[in-house]
Amino acid sequence: MYAPTERTTATRARDRMVYDAETVHAVLDEAYHCAMAFVVDGEPRVLPTLHVRVGDTLYLHGSTGSRPLLGARDDGLPVCVTVTLLDGLIYARSQFHHSANYRSVVAHGVATLVTDETAKRTAMTALVEKLGTGRAAQTRPPSKRELAETAVLALPLREVSARTRTGGVREEEYDLDLPHWAGVLPLRLTAGVPEPDAGVAVPMPSYLRPAVSPWLSPERLVGSHVILEPLDLSHVDELFKATADAEVWRHLTAPLPQSREELASYVSDALAAAHRGERVPWVQRSAATGEVVGTTSYYEVAPGARSLAIGHTFLGRAAWRTGINTEAKLLLLSRAFETLGAERVVWHTDIRNERSQAAIARLGATREALIRHHRMRPDGSWRDTVQYSMLAEEWPAASVALRSRLRNP
Repeated sequence: MYAPTERTTATRARDRMVYDAETVHAVLDEAYHCAMAFVVDGEPRVLPTLHVRVGDTLYLHGSTGSRPLLGARDDGLPVCVTVTLLDGLIYARSQFHHSANYRSVVAHGVATLVTDETAKRTAMTALVEKLGTGRAAQTRPPSKRELAETAVLALPLREVSARTRTGGVREEEYDLDLPHWAGVLPLRLTAGVPEPDAGVAVPMPSYLRPAVSPWLSPERLVGSHVILEPLDLSHVDELFKATADAEVWRHLTAPLPQSREELASYVSDALAAAHRGERVPWVQRSAATGEVVGTTSYYEVAPGARSLAIGHTFLGRAAWRTGINTEAKLLLLSRAFETLGAERVVWHTDIRNERSQAAIARLGATREALIRHHRMRPDGSWRDTVQYSMLAEEWPAASVALRSRLRNP
């Protein structure tokens, strides 16, 4: 608990003030940036910067040549640091009562320059780890020169307060009959789909993947013939090389990519769908050679109905009739029925794609519907889709048959 001081005691709306360390720390830890205010030559300055909390100390990132850092070299720099998380906009019937839901922290004190090299590296490592647990180990640490060019200020968290506003509309009783919409527009900071830099050849780290339901998580699945790993833009070059074949794409709803960039766009669309919770994409890698040979996905994932579909599957011609597709389906079905507890798994395929229909039937699935003009083909014609399904009660027998086929190809 932080004791209120003259500078941290509110003059109005005191019921919104909070002084417990847990609330203060939670706001500081969730926010990625702050505003640091100080005085230079009698004039106020406010500097937006990055911060990280380690225990009861707030570390602030800066450049050794900046005015506040130069001012902190001797006796330290008096500062006021603020952090605000905006959680919603309040729309009232009256203009006066429009407001916002928020969580904010204000910290007063004297910030001092961190000069000990070990302490400085520790603070900078903590700042990098805030971006993703494990990130420091996956990056090059700063060199002596880079360390000298970077300044770190330490601000002890002693004179600190938090202020919050939650809930809905609060206005006068006589406004309640006004014919205007009122309510709350929630706001959230959400991460988009990570965009790798040019030349990146390693998969996206796990801490950049959103925490989702197991139904939407592309866990790595390993078999004797195939390894399924989360699809990533780093797979584009190998995937393009393996599947640059018109026959591979003949019955798909996307046209044959004519370039690496077109396939990258296809993969980006798949990853965007995954980010929206609409698809769970994997890349298929040969367990024998380690080469990427194709891709496959869950889609139409409905945990409430305990149902999902398997599709968006294509393999390079070299992987046909090798056991890779059969084992990939075995891994996906095992995860669906045995790990996720699915009741129903569905497949869709073009009525023209007789090879795909035969392959799905061999899995033990049952043809149950013809969906007319279900999707448009790349050539503009309408595709009639054949739908197959497998139920949980049918999986044990299908599993035995699939495993037997893999042992006796």
